[in-house]
Amino acid sequence: MATSRIGLAPWFHNKVIDPLLQILRRGAEPKQLAFSTALGITMGVFPICGVTVFLCGMAIALLGSRCHAPSVMLANFIATPIELSLVVPFLRFGEILSGGPQFPLTADALKKVLTGQASWEVLLSVAHAIYRIADGVTGFIVLFFSTL
Repeated sequence: MATSRIGLAPWFHNKVIDPLLQILRRGAEPKQLAFSTALGITMGVFPICGVTVFLCGMAIALLGSRCHAPSVMLANFIATPIELSLVVPFLRFGEILSGGPQFPLTADALKKVLTGQASWEVLLSVAHAIYRIADGVTGFIVLFFSTL
């Protein structure tokens, strides 16, 4: 088979790694890359699927040349598994912070949370948790990446 002789590693390197390195080497400063990565990860863990791309797009539009757009979007996409794994903890944490009633976790309810069709109280609980955690996460990531 022709595909087994070619291998996946050279293709991945040529199609993913090399273009990414070219983007990153185009005059972006390390602090700008650290800030952009932190912004992308912070926005990427917002627990409503599909909203993160719009949040990152708005942040890129508002910040303009102060952030590196490819780094923001790459960090956003890398944070997707983290986003999906943190939906329930964010929901519970938001309930604690807002003092709201405990939301029953059924398959239908979780689907509504993931698609943004949940009730206002649930979305408010999630927003409270994101608001409280976002500052700490962003600060930690900027500190971590700026020391590299």
